Amino acid sequence: MTAASSPRARGIAVVGNDWSALEGLVPDPLPLVSVIVAYYDQPAELARTLRALDRQTHPHLEVIVVDDGSPEAPVVPPHVRLLRMPDLGFRAAAARNLGAAHATGDVLCFLDADTTPEPGYVEALTRLPSLTSDAVTVGLRRHADLSGAADDGSPIEELAPRHALADPDWLRDAYASSRDLLDADHRSYRFMISAVLACGRELFAETGGFDERFDRYGGEDWEWAHRAWTRGAVFAHVPTAVAWHDGPDLAGRVDEQELRRRKNHETLALFDLLGVPGSVGRGVRSAAADVVVDLPGTDPAAVLLCADVLLEAAPQARVLVDDSLASLAPGDDRVVVRSSPSASPLRERARVRAAVTAPFAVPRASRDEFGRMLAQALEEVGVGDLGTVLLVDPAGDVVVTIEAARARARRERRPDAHTFATVARAAPVHPIRDEVDLEGHLAGWR
Repeated sequence: MTAASSPRARGIAVVGNDWSALEGLVPDPLPLVSVIVAYYDQPAELARTLRALDRQTHPHLEVIVVDDGSPEAPVVPPHVRLLRMPDLGFRAAAARNLGAAHATGDVLCFLDADTTPEPGYVEALTRLPSLTSDAVTVGLRRHADLSGAADDGSPIEELAPRHALADPDWLRDAYASSRDLLDADHRSYRFMISAVLACGRELFAETGGFDERFDRYGGEDWEWAHRAWTRGAVFAHVPTAVAWHDGPDLAGRVDEQELRRRKNHETLALFDLLGVPGSVGRGVRSAAADVVVDLPGTDPAAVLLCADVLLEAAPQARVLVDDSLASLAPGDDRVVVRSSPSASPLRERARVRAAVTAPFAVPRASRDEFGRMLAQALEEVGVGDLGTVLLVDPAGDVVVTIEAARARARRERRPDAHTFATVARAAPVHPIRDEVDLEGHLAGWR
């Protein structure tokens, strides 16, 4: 393998999110890329974007335009495939899914009709997804006021800079502080923009695509990116993949009150789909669980004591218990029996899965220490190359296995190259072997 080329091995291993290991490598041969353009009643913008796609340096493109119910069908060249949907409101998620379903390329590249790429855009954005099936890349979306610009056929890389607008500070700062998402974590879904996004077709299918319940502007890309991350995706920002959006960012298109209203709608739409700290309330719980703990055992007193210790330390978690304990804690919906209809979706969306070997207790004097240890493990797991944290008792036996969903998914998808590490940490946990003093635990003298 040389710096100039590499086998097109979609199994190239990436440790955690460290895509820098692929710097200097290019896929050989170059894959077919399916460019999916979401469109609604913007014929001039679409024409400009399609001309720009004809000038791409990547030689193998399949272009699919998906019309989200425009009054009139757009006119596209013969080599561009046009798919149309009925006008049922804003359905960008459904449009992108439809395009992906008809795509034949190994790599998907999503664009909006009003977002015009520079010539090297597709080549730069799809390099990483072509090298490793785990990669999800986001390009640099810049902004220009092209509404009054004469459409004289000037290439976008010459036209747009003459009419450039300010780029959003929050996004620029996020890419800079994370080293173009090299230091991504479970909150980095906020920096993935579907108008300039690329990923492998296999990974997109594995995630189930965009959630089509999103029927207003915003949110569907963040929700999908969160699911992709938990399934082991590698996030990367590619600043050399430049595409120009015709007009300012949302903050420049509406006044402050309207901006807040739209962002509030987006936040509410995401609230019950993302359980990640910082996206859910400090008191109000989301329907989605960030952490799911599988707690074995059939002794009601021992299981209740252990569940109480766990939920005191991780209040937003859900604890799955044996079906025989359905009446264990009827007043707390965080305790869920395994056969419950809600158990499966909880597992599927959780960022962290924990498994308890057997019910355990933590002495009252060590409760704060255990809480800090558990919180640290839940925050760190899945970031960098840390995939699993084992909490061991004083005898050295594993009592709790805390695993990032992304590590599990990467291992299942690529068992020979998942590259996540496991660490063991001593914890003040004591497996319950005798009849517990539940009264003493609840009253606080145990």
